[in-house]
Amino acid sequence: MKNRNISFQAGCWIFVCALLFTGCSKEHSTEEKRIVEDVKEERKDETKERQEMETGDVSAEENTKDLEGDNKDMAAEPEIVQKDWSEYLNGRNGTVVIYDASDRRYTIYNDELAATRRSPCSTFKIISSLIALEHGILKPRDSVRTWSGEIFWNEDWNKDIDFGEAFRTSCVWYFRQLADEIGKDRMQKELKKISYGNCDISDWEGRLNTNNNNRSLTGFWLESSLLISPKEQTEVMERIFGENSEYSIETQKELKQVMLVKEQERTDISVYGKTGMGMADGIVVDAWFTGFAETAEGKLYVCVRLGSTDRGDVSSSAAKEIAIQIVSDMVS
Repeated sequence: MKNRNISFQAGCWIFVCALLFTGCSKEHSTEEKRIVEDVKEERKDETKERQEMETGDVSAEENTKDLEGDNKDMAAEPEIVQKDWSEYLNGRNGTVVIYDASDRRYTIYNDELAATRRSPCSTFKIISSLIALEHGILKPRDSVRTWSGEIFWNEDWNKDIDFGEAFRTSCVWYFRQLADEIGKDRMQKELKKISYGNCDISDWEGRLNTNNNNRSLTGFWLESSLLISPKEQTEVMERIFGENSEYSIETQKELKQVMLVKEQERTDISVYGKTGMGMADGIVVDAWFTGFAETAEGKLYVCVRLGSTDRGDVSSSAAKEIAIQIVSDMVS
């Protein structure tokens, strides 16, 4: 409405000016007066409209429209469904979150743990890889890093290693170097952009991690300052791989390639993700699998986290198996 008023006023004034500067005869004076009066009325209407907007004095009809808009926004909130998946966890302490983006529905087992922030551990390698790929810091075709010669507990890390193998073997020294190349400022900016948990990288070197004092094997993402909940994990995955992703197709493609879980029985489902595990006083306190599944119906974003329990088989591989089994049963 306001644009039409402005256009009308502009047209009227142009017409008046044209009459004045072209020496039109007195027979046009009546028409000029009419146009000027119309412009004045339009200005009054515009002033009244502006005053109503500033004071909030709007009509009942307009208020109704605003309420209808608010109701639509409320209706757009994702649905949350509680699900008993305890049989899959088989006595383990943990939580499962599945987010169906097409239906905008969360299915959650143990909602309290689903909302509890914990150290992401090696699932954060998805994020550091994402940032490094997107900014050209990591080039998959030329990604070999030289081994220092230090003997690590995992024999797979005791050699020169490229990005694909480093991701699959969860090579900490490789991703420690990658994080340092990304740098604190860029890392902080990117974590805020993607709303990654508490976004706290203050313990950059990971000195809060009491399990290890080797700075080649510690960082803010390993039982340190950075924390994220399982529900937030699925939301981050959707921001990276969803329809409204701000990341390049090439970056997503390279990331999916290393995240693909090979050991799957179903050929109609592709599961992508990363495991992660953290300990305290020699006990596993965080065992993760975070990722998503591609099905004929669309993507399912999934996170399984297992915590400390009396059972001895709490591990990231167990979390991955649980995630794959639940997704497979949901799709069948």
